Amino acid sequence: MSYRKVMSNSPAPKSPTASRKSPRSRADEVSQSDTLHRILRLANKLMAPFSTYLEHRYKISLNEFRLLMLIGRFPDSASHELAEMTGVNPMSVSRAVAALQKHGRITVERDASNKRRKTLVLTEEGQRLYGLMRPQTDKVADYLVSGLEAAQVDTLNHFLDTLVETLEAKDEAGNSRFLESTRPDEADL
Repeated sequence: MSYRKVMSNSPAPKSPTASRKSPRSRADEVSQSDTLHRILRLANKLMAPFSTYLEHRYKISLNEFRLLMLIGRFPDSASHELAEMTGVNPMSVSRAVAALQKHGRITVERDASNKRRKTLVLTEEGQRLYGLMRPQTDKVADYLVSGLEAAQVDTLNHFLDTLVETLEAKDEAGNSRFLESTRPDEADL
């Protein structure tokens, strides 16, 4: 029997102060590390259908899959735009682009209106894979929120947007506030 099932079948301990706790004080009992753990666990669980059904069958890495799906949704995107959309670092995006090119899934073309910009375009094979994998992506998305009502999905999206904005915030010098705030102390290095 799972821990969650055992805990849900056990009566909650009664304490004189339990009913008087405010929602804020109960939230304080859960550490930020617990929240981070939950988010990382969620991300890992979301990857299970990819690794089970797609990765080996189509010989595609997670980053390649993410890029392929975004190029399918946003044709003629550039690598730097995809890096920003996915939150994946530019070097990993570059490797995924090279692998997608090598396997004939995308081509890199010069933008006619901006000669310095290179756009990524799905090849016929890329379009075929996109068509095969898009329904799986939709199933994962639908299942993820299947236990939520529309208003809860809106609230979740608001929270997710807020978290992403926090992580993407820049200081006056254009540096990542997140990376600057999480820099280890010199003594720890």
